Amino acid sequence: MSKLPPVEKLPLALRKNGLVRDDWENKKSDLEQKLSDTLTTPWTVDVNPNQLYAYATEGYAKESLGSCIAEYINGAIYRLKEFKDHAGENGLKELNTICHAHILTIDLDDANRFPYCGVDVHEGKLRILFAPGKLGANIDSALDRDVLLKALNEAPAPASENAPALSFAARSSISKDYEPKAEQIRAQIADILMKPDIKLSPNFEDTFAKLQKACEENKADFRSDWEGLLGEFTRLYWEGLANQLKYQKFNEDELLREGFHEAVEKGEIAFRIVDTLKYSSYSKTWGANIDDAAQGLVDRL
Repeated sequence: MSKLPPVEKLPLALRKNGLVRDDWENKKSDLEQKLSDTLTTPWTVDVNPNQLYAYATEGYAKESLGSCIAEYINGAIYRLKEFKDHAGENGLKELNTICHAHILTIDLDDANRFPYCGVDVHEGKLRILFAPGKLGANIDSALDRDVLLKALNEAPAPASENAPALSFAARSSISKDYEPKAEQIRAQIADILMKPDIKLSPNFEDTFAKLQKACEENKADFRSDWEGLLGEFTRLYWEGLANQLKYQKFNEDELLREGFHEAVEKGEIAFRIVDTLKYSSYSKTWGANIDDAAQGLVDRL
């Protein structure tokens, strides 16, 4: 469905009974404040009732347009509070960066992406979308967590000079599932190897690029949630390494530690995805048998 022009004037019944003025316009500033408080930075709501009325074919949206608009915004605020609780401070910061216009609006889903309603990010604005003929239907579901996460994940993000930008899901996984424990795990490995300055290099950008390529080439058989597991799985690989070092007695045998440091002369342990493994391993694919990745390490030294 193509977008329609806004109606020149709302019906007299809506104007006369204050159904837009009282139920929406008089509440707008309070809702903007609630939205700003939730997202911890000033946001505005940009909604044109005359534009929306062009799509109001019957029922709630046509008869109570002001209440319908207010309910969309209230529902969005409630879902954004859920997002905030789940994603934490870093996730909230990401959302505010991706939605850099800090504007919440309502628009037609002219690309037919959703059966009733959904959300996307367009020109830095967070847009509540309704399907053709569905204005006012399933209002509270527009910003469901999975729908919002997908919208943020697909939103444009600046790329670095040497690597593609990590997606929102990947960045969130790193900040939530990797970074809080990264130093603790590094210190544990350093203690086992008796090398205080040992360095762990996760190489997230390289991993992301290779997994993205693998997903595109084999989408049917590739796990769809890989981006949201990037940080957690990398952390688990380091934890698996620590467990293998203990199991193979590196913490008890000076000769093993000496052999390790001679082989790893730069004092850096890096995570990389390679096309083929040089040695046999149960960990042939990313995320499979993570604890066994460093199995047989003594034989490699």
